[in-house]
Amino acid sequence: MASAMKSRFYDNVGAVPRAEYPRPQMQRDSFLCLNGKWKYAILPKDEALRAFQGDILVPFSPECLLSGVEQIVGPDDVLYYQHTFTIPDGFLKTKSLLHFDAVDYACTVRLNGKEVGSHKGGFLPFTLDVSAAAVTGENSLEVTVTDPTNKGTQARGKQTLNPGGIWYTPQSGIWGTVWMESVPDCFVEDLCIVPDIDQDKVFVTVKTDSREFTVRVLDGFEEPSADVCAEATCRGGGTAEIPMSSYELWSPEHPKLYGLEITAGMDKVTSYFGMRKFSVGKDGQGQSRLMLNNKPYFHTGVLDQGYWSDGMLTAPTDEAMVFDIQMLKDMGFNMIRKHIKIEPLRWYYHCDKIGMLVWQDMINGGGSYNPFCIAILPFLNIMIDDKYHRFFGRGNAAGRDEFERDTQATVDLLRNVPSLAMWVPFNEGWGQFDSDRISEDIARQDPTRTIDRTSGWHDQMTGDFVSKHIYFTPIWVPKDARCYLLSEFGGLAKPTKGHMMVNVPFGYRMYFRKKTLQSSFRKLYERSILANIPRGLSATVYTQVSDVEGEINGLITYDRKVEKFDRAFVKEINDRCKI
Repeated sequence: MASAMKSRFYDNVGAVPRAEYPRPQMQRDSFLCLNGKWKYAILPKDEALRAFQGDILVPFSPECLLSGVEQIVGPDDVLYYQHTFTIPDGFLKTKSLLHFDAVDYACTVRLNGKEVGSHKGGFLPFTLDVSAAAVTGENSLEVTVTDPTNKGTQARGKQTLNPGGIWYTPQSGIWGTVWMESVPDCFVEDLCIVPDIDQDKVFVTVKTDSREFTVRVLDGFEEPSADVCAEATCRGGGTAEIPMSSYELWSPEHPKLYGLEITAGMDKVTSYFGMRKFSVGKDGQGQSRLMLNNKPYFHTGVLDQGYWSDGMLTAPTDEAMVFDIQMLKDMGFNMIRKHIKIEPLRWYYHCDKIGMLVWQDMINGGGSYNPFCIAILPFLNIMIDDKYHRFFGRGNAAGRDEFERDTQATVDLLRNVPSLAMWVPFNEGWGQFDSDRISEDIARQDPTRTIDRTSGWHDQMTGDFVSKHIYFTPIWVPKDARCYLLSEFGGLAKPTKGHMMVNVPFGYRMYFRKKTLQSSFRKLYERSILANIPRGLSATVYTQVSDVEGEINGLITYDRKVEKFDRAFVKEINDRCKI
């Protein structure tokens, strides 16, 4: 396990980290944050829990610096948590809901000695009804966790028990906010918000047992004096169809958000949306392009692993997430490809407000990947896929079923996010199977976004996109009926003394002076990007936002203390990337 480093946000974490309301698109007044110091123990599976071993700072995994533990939970271990907390007078209503925003991987939860539920899945939030167990006053919460890491077939992203290169230290247990809310018997259970700029309407579907619900559209979000633009009432549940007049379109250059107030019986939630449209269409020369609001729009983006030197998958603070997004915005980028990770909902909220498009990867899983399939076959132009090929580690039917359930749940979780433009189900063949069918399933579930079916290679010659990862060979956009995406490139690396976790770092091309690094960056964009845009290049994804463990090809160091590029320098180049 590499030595951890404090990030620039380490001293701002506080006793109750990440205490902001965690679900901005379905917010209500009832909120009790359970983050903070908990008791923990890590023991072999065959050893009974007799005593806790110390304190852990939730929501940070025991493997990371900010947890205060820094110990790996192995596949043969059990991670135990215990937390005592107080529910204040007047908090409890008819139903009490306990939320976990992320627990890796399998867990069982008890409240006041009663088992209230269990869950499997390391990247998605889940909710437990604890109405029968929660009491006013003191409560005791226990969570038991196991995690096979890369010894299983579950979604795990880049975690491995043997980290190095592009693979990172594993982490386990709670790594997202834990919180409670209490609601009346009939309440807003879920929302689906679909803006339609072609019909000048927004469609709001509300899941509730209430006999009717009312939706109000506000000219602004988080603005107390915002005017009511429109209002609709639905009886018997269903979808409110709300006309929009004289509205402003959402875009990275103008991230206009409209507020929503939804009332169902005694329950009231607030939300927001943006009027925008993502599609693929033809430009004036007949070339297939990415479209934003029915106009060609070039996506100049960055690959973002979402890792932190002290919190690993968990950003140390809310401000830390804003820092990354705003840095990229200042550099002239308009898109982030969220790579093999699902962020907390507040991260997407900040992209919505700041004005940053998002490409969302699904989390890869399966058995061991064959390096021959991933590193050799694509360069021989041999593309395989599907039917559970052993090269992709997809021989396990239960693992395939779990991936499909996770994919559906990911779309459900993020479908309301205004900034989310693209779904990416598979990356470089990792765990790939039935890519066409799965992409078509995603399109049926969410027809409002584009889908990069096979990012990198093992292209099945279907769908809207040619999607290439090019690091070592010349970049040239050939004629193709499909839209061309350079979905990974760059990877220019620079070691930064005192800000690296390993002595032998990894990078695609190594530079040792800022001047030569920036010069190479300019040449790469001028010769390979700007020259190819007229030929049909529609999007780029530069690798990457930050260094991560042994990878040092970030725009900024892993601890976020040293920016390797001048923001104005990068912005001047990005401002030229237009269609």
